[in-house]
Amino acid sequence: MSYQTISAAEFAKRVQSGEIPLCVDVRTGGEFAGLRCQGTVNLPLQDLTSDQLKRVAEQQNLAADDTVYLICQSGKRSEMAADKTFAGLDNPVCVVAGGVQALPADVQERGEQSVISLERQVRIAAGALVLLGVVLGALVTPWAYAVSGFVGAGLMFAGITDTCAMAMILARMPWNKAA
Repeated sequence: MSYQTISAAEFAKRVQSGEIPLCVDVRTGGEFAGLRCQGTVNLPLQDLTSDQLKRVAEQQNLAADDTVYLICQSGKRSEMAADKTFAGLDNPVCVVAGGVQALPADVQERGEQSVISLERQVRIAAGALVLLGVVLGALVTPWAYAVSGFVGAGLMFAGITDTCAMAMILARMPWNKAA
């Protein structure tokens, strides 16, 4: 069994018509608190288990044939969540392509908290570490260039494997938790 994908526009139509029995947002609590789709439940990817998803489905009184929709910032974390959880779930799973950022404004809800997206946090942290390694390498010791090399290797690994250790670490930071 595999998951399906739905466009953000089609998903928005279904939200407006009340056809979405359960939508799970797998972004961090901080991202969810800033911007989300109407009626979604937040279960961050780094904490998500199929048992947890089953409990939420039971709490929502989902029928066995009701689809569970997964959404994130752009769609990648939703795909990872689908791969991680649908095997233990009896319900069909559908990923919202394009994520929250692709949804029309009339189905979005904005919260008071505003957190930079996890993807941008990773780019900022990686860039800062590379810059730090170069500056320290030039001014203190050539061994500090290893920091830049390590970050570069980590980015290559993330690109090849489509997983990012830095993102998983940043997702657990206090500013990414819901207030």
